[in-house]
Amino acid sequence: MKSPVVCPARPFTIVTLIPRSDLPSSLLLSSTRRGSPPPRLRVAAAVASPPAADLERRKLDLLRAVQDTQRGLAATADQRSVVEEALVSVEEYDAGSTVDLSKLDGTWRLNYTTASDVLVLFEAAARLPFLQVGQIFQKFECKDRSDGGVVRNVVRWSISPLLEELEGATLVVSAKFSLLSKRNIFLQFEEVAVENIRISEELQALIAPAILPRSYLSLQILQFIRSFRTQVPVSGPDRRSPGGLYYLSYLDRDMLLGRAVGGGGVFVFTRAQPLTVH
Repeated sequence: MKSPVVCPARPFTIVTLIPRSDLPSSLLLSSTRRGSPPPRLRVAAAVASPPAADLERRKLDLLRAVQDTQRGLAATADQRSVVEEALVSVEEYDAGSTVDLSKLDGTWRLNYTTASDVLVLFEAAARLPFLQVGQIFQKFECKDRSDGGVVRNVVRWSISPLLEELEGATLVVSAKFSLLSKRNIFLQFEEVAVENIRISEELQALIAPAILPRSYLSLQILQFIRSFRTQVPVSGPDRRSPGGLYYLSYLDRDMLLGRAVGGGGVFVFTRAQPLTVH
């Protein structure tokens, strides 16, 4: 009597089914090649996401956390805690490296802050029905520099119904900055200016009625208002320029995170279209 033939045990792999929509595009492309496994099969021990993808996810989580806070004005204690956690999660990716001034150069739009000197503007607009605060930007001019440059804090605002909505005028606070260490910059404020006055159609009609021929005087008044710019220096030979220390905690091509040292406050900026100011 012949002994039964025993087949050696064959190793096996546990697989799980996942929806096709959850698969990365690179896997979907590779699965269409000859000899590739079906796209709905994936080995349970999946390969971890690359750091770049994880960083983008954390940045997106941060932007979602600040989305419903009205740039920080309406943030609750719980929301501020969530934002801080998300912010630190992004900051750790860039910790320790020297800030790249070529990346910093350009215009950045404010998405969120806890700085009291900025929140007071939002609070005033919330209390005063005629005051409007529009977009706030930081414009860095430091291309091809390694030691510092110029930064302009730009606030779009308006007074209803005299000026155009949200962008009736522009407040510009200019400062020079120097790079003190890898990520600390020191600001020396130089000038505060108001420019780009855009009066409303109602006010234009009062100055130069549309139903009557516009006189030379009325046209000159309108031109003067449009080109009006006033500036107040905050430094001089007999007074010391005010300054502040600012820590750039994270910087890449489309996000800038900062912390005001001393006065406190965090800032979340995203890259904006180039802005022209005087």
